[in-house]
Amino acid sequence: MPRQSTRRPQTHPVDEVLPLPRLALYGFQHVLAFYAAAVIVPVLLGNALGLSRQELVHLINADLLTCGVASIVQALGVWKIGARLPLVQGVTFTAVSPMIAIGMGAGGGTAGLLVVYGAVITAGIATFLFAPLFSRLVKYFPPVVIGTILTIIGITLIPVALQDAAGGAHLIGTPAYGDPKNLAYALGTLLFILTIVRIGKPFLSSLAVLLGLVAGTAASWLFGDTDFAAVRETDWFGVTTPFHYGMPRFELLPIVAMLVVVLITMVETTGDVYAIGEITRRKVDADTVARALRADGAATVLGGVLNSFPYVAFAENIGLVRMSKVMSRYVVVAAGVFMVVLGLLPKAGSLVASIPHPVLGGAALSMFGIVAAVGIQILGKADLREERNTLILAVSLGAALLPTTVGPFFDRMPDDLRAVLDSGITLGALTAIMLNLLFNVFTRRRTMEIDWDDIGEDGPAAPHFGVPAH
Repeated sequence: MPRQSTRRPQTHPVDEVLPLPRLALYGFQHVLAFYAAAVIVPVLLGNALGLSRQELVHLINADLLTCGVASIVQALGVWKIGARLPLVQGVTFTAVSPMIAIGMGAGGGTAGLLVVYGAVITAGIATFLFAPLFSRLVKYFPPVVIGTILTIIGITLIPVALQDAAGGAHLIGTPAYGDPKNLAYALGTLLFILTIVRIGKPFLSSLAVLLGLVAGTAASWLFGDTDFAAVRETDWFGVTTPFHYGMPRFELLPIVAMLVVVLITMVETTGDVYAIGEITRRKVDADTVARALRADGAATVLGGVLNSFPYVAFAENIGLVRMSKVMSRYVVVAAGVFMVVLGLLPKAGSLVASIPHPVLGGAALSMFGIVAAVGIQILGKADLREERNTLILAVSLGAALLPTTVGPFFDRMPDDLRAVLDSGITLGALTAIMLNLLFNVFTRRRTMEIDWDDIGEDGPAAPHFGVPAH
C-alpha cells in the first residue's frame, strides 16, 4: 500500500502568522506610513470649521481609535465583514471637501459636525447594505477602469508627498516653504530608504520605510529642526466617548452629497482590493469585494458614532506591502492594535506626529508612486490599442488633474456640486466609470476582465512581479 504524504498544505503568505517581534515591527511601520494621512483629515476639517485645539485633539484620537478597530476587522474578518487581506483602513480624502461644505453650511463649529455625522452614519449604513449588490457589479469595472482609478489615486497623492517634502501645507506663502533644508531632509530620507532596499538583506529591506522615518527624524532633531515640546504638554490618556458633540442631525442634502462620496469610495476600495490581490497573488472575487465593502460601511457607521469620518481601504499602505514584500494580514492586525493604543494615548500619538513633514514627504513619495505603478500594471491587462479604452484613460487622467491645476474652475458652481467635484480622485473616477458605461457597457462591447483562473487559493511559488515570496 503506497505511503500517504503527511506534508501540510503550504500556507499562503497572506495567512502567515509571523513571530510576535516581527509582527510588532512591521505593524508599527504601517502605522508610521499611515499616520500623517490619517490625522490630516480631522486637522483639515477641524481647522476649516473653527474648532478649538482641545476639540481637534479629540477628533484625532477618535480617528486613530476607529482606524485601529476598522483595520483589525478588515484584515482579521468578522462574520461576512472584512476582506481578510492586508488592507489598512483610513479616512478617505474624497470626503474632505464635502464635509467642509456640509459643516460650514450648518454654521461651522460643533453644530456643523453634528450634520456631518448624520450624513456619515447614513452613508455608512447604505454602504453596508449595498455591498453585496455592488460586488456583483464588478464586471462593469474592467482593468481599464480599476487601473485608471488606482493610477489617478497615486498621481493625485504624489503632490501631497511633494508638498510635505517642501515643508508642509501650513508653510505655503512663507519663506520656509521650499527651503533647501526641507528638500534635503526629504531627499535624504528617500535616498536612505532606496539604499536600504538596494544593499540590505530581505529582512532589513522590509523595514526600509520605518528605518528611513527614524533616521530622518533623528537627523532633523540633531540639527535642531524637530521640537518635542508638544509631546510633554499632551495628556497621557484620553477616552473617545460616543456622540461627544451631541446627537447627529440628519438632513437630506448633506446625506445625498455623502452618498455620492461613498459611491466613489466603494469604487476606490474595489480597486484597492484588486491591487492587493495582484500584489499578494490572492484570488479576489465578488464575495471578497462584498466583505471589504461591508467593513467600509461598518467602519463609517462606527466613525459617525465615535466622532470620526467615512472610512476606506487605504491605498497608501498598499505601496508599503509591495515595497516590504510582507503580505501577512496579521501585520495589519498588529498595526490596528497600535492605532487603538495611539487613539487612547494622546501623548504617544503626539510623539509620532513629531516626525517632520519633509521626512514624511520623502518616504511617502516612494509609496504613493508605487500605488500609481500598481494601477499601471493593471492597465497592462487592458487593450490600450483599442481607441475607446485609450480615451477612457486619457480623459479620466485629464479630469483628475483639473481640480489641482485649475483651482478656481468650480468656484462659481453650487456648493453641494463643488464639494463633490472639487477632488481629483472623485472627478477622475466618475469620468472613468461613465466613459466605460458609454463605450463598453451600453454598446454591449465585451471588455477584458482580470483573469484570476491561474491563481489558486494557496498562491503560486513566486508572485507576479518576479520577486521572491515572503
